[in-house]
Amino acid sequence: MNDFTNPLVGIFVAVVAFVGVVGCMVFLWSQDNVGFTVGKTTGHAWDENLEEYNNPMPRWWSWLFYITVIFSLGYLVWFPGLGPFKGVSGWCSQSYGGRECKDDQYANEVRLASTLLDKYKGQDIRALAANPEAMETGKRLFMTYCMQCHGADAGGKPGFPSLSDDDWLFGGEPEEILESVSHGRQGVMTANEYLGADTIKALAHYVLSVNGRPSDPVLAARGRDAYMGEAVCRTCHGDDMLGLKAFGAPNLTNNIWLYGSSEEEIIKGITYGRNVGDGRSTNNKMPAWKDFLGEDKVNLLAAYVYSLSNK
Repeated sequence: MNDFTNPLVGIFVAVVAFVGVVGCMVFLWSQDNVGFTVGKTTGHAWDENLEEYNNPMPRWWSWLFYITVIFSLGYLVWFPGLGPFKGVSGWCSQSYGGRECKDDQYANEVRLASTLLDKYKGQDIRALAANPEAMETGKRLFMTYCMQCHGADAGGKPGFPSLSDDDWLFGGEPEEILESVSHGRQGVMTANEYLGADTIKALAHYVLSVNGRPSDPVLAARGRDAYMGEAVCRTCHGDDMLGLKAFGAPNLTNNIWLYGSSEEEIIKGITYGRNVGDGRSTNNKMPAWKDFLGEDKVNLLAAYVYSLSNK
């Protein structure tokens, strides 16, 4: 989580904590200076004659609150309670027995990599995928960095492919998966507004018909002609519609849908594309992880992803 948190969040937390504690002090002081008349009631009464008096708190009680506020300020200074401030004591929850941490989080990550991951360093992805212990570590990496998009079960969700089946946009061989995780992928489905709404709708019905879904046969026939002709869809998806790994162009015949199988969703994809565009298209981009995680972790992640569809 810390890998993705903006530094300003820590400053915000520090300000809120400090203002909250000081605010309690100011509130206590203001209550001590409120005027009151001994014996005067608030006007509230219960059971006819049980009245609430407007008397101040006992002094020992007030001082007890002041002591807790002062203790809170000391606690925030001694321990890391003010956002990015590490505290005077240098205490860290990641240390053993609560002893001081001499390394920052990045150094801890380096130490972890040099111990836990060293035994997997440079190993073949297929060999790692067959190693249950390595896959437990790979799964933890996946749950930390990948599940946000692909899901805890790697089943994917709209716009994020399933990693547990045998359908791969850019290839499912170990080297291809490693390339995807290391350097990321950018979808290149272009916008086709120039075709016009009628032709695009016909193309959508052709795709639906090929997958055995309800479609208009007349529109589907027109869509086939457009697919093979003016729409030049076959350039990326092929005459057989089986796709092309070089571009990440998906197979259009296997009834697997990255963004949904409704006519509306297919029309949207054809019309606006699946690329970084003007806000109407989808930013179909897989981030690169090699520089962020390092080769060893990326290799282990790739092996885990490979294992999901090769059990």
